[in-house]
Amino acid sequence: MASNSGKSVLFVCLGNICRSPIAEAVFRKMATDEAVSNHWRIDSAATSTYEIGNSPDYRGLACMKKHGVSMNHVARQVTKEDFATFDHILCMDESNLRDLNRKANQVKNCKAKIELLGTYDPEKQLIIKDPYYGSDEDFETVYEQCVRCCKAFLDNYS
Repeated sequence: MASNSGKSVLFVCLGNICRSPIAEAVFRKMATDEAVSNHWRIDSAATSTYEIGNSPDYRGLACMKKHGVSMNHVARQVTKEDFATFDHILCMDESNLRDLNRKANQVKNCKAKIELLGTYDPEKQLIIKDPYYGSDEDFETVYEQCVRCCKAFLDNYS
């Protein structure tokens, strides 16, 4: 766990096996490459209970391996504590955003800024679509979006 002077970001999608673990791994690699990872607490989670305890989707793992990004995550659901302890909760689409805002309203001490990760996309693609029912190309698109958004986010908060 990072010290109090550290920053924190939680990436969130529906199941926490495709988009959010990719975003988490991409951001962690960027923070590590820029030698600022020790200033960050980085994690990812799901709005749903569907995939709790599961590893990332094999297509996402293959995509990340191809790009030399290690991904080691077990799916979990967002907790009330997350809203109180993370500075930023970045999600992938409007449905995630609605779910998170609804949950945040039930937390007395919510300090997290809840936003779409796509808010940071220099190419202005606001929504990162779920690739679960898609193809390998869809995972590649998610990866590319995450790279752009995470870089802009990191530059903004470093």
